[in-house]
Amino acid sequence: MWICLNDAFLSIVAKDCPPDHLLVRARRKGDIERVLPGVTVTESRHTDYRWRAAVPRQRVVDAIAQRLLAIDYGNFKNSVTDRALHDAYARVWGAMYTLQRG
Repeated sequence: MWICLNDAFLSIVAKDCPPDHLLVRARRKGDIERVLPGVTVTESRHTDYRWRAAVPRQRVVDAIAQRLLAIDYGNFKNSVTDRALHDAYARVWGAMYTLQRG
């Protein structure tokens, strides 16, 4: 699952971790810690996602639920203040718009 937040991009999978955990992955340093403070994040230059952390499933659920409850914007892209992240999301938006159009 890809999670696009206005201050972090995460990929979350059930892989290489205990069954009661999820592997939370990020392409940018600090994204995991912004969403899940205090978790142990490892770095590898030999994986598709450079940063990753095995996190208890319920902790991931709680963190994402809190983000959902805190939504206070009417336009997601406009809520992204980090220019590089905004531009990446705009490219994803464009690809998904093309998909919608068929």
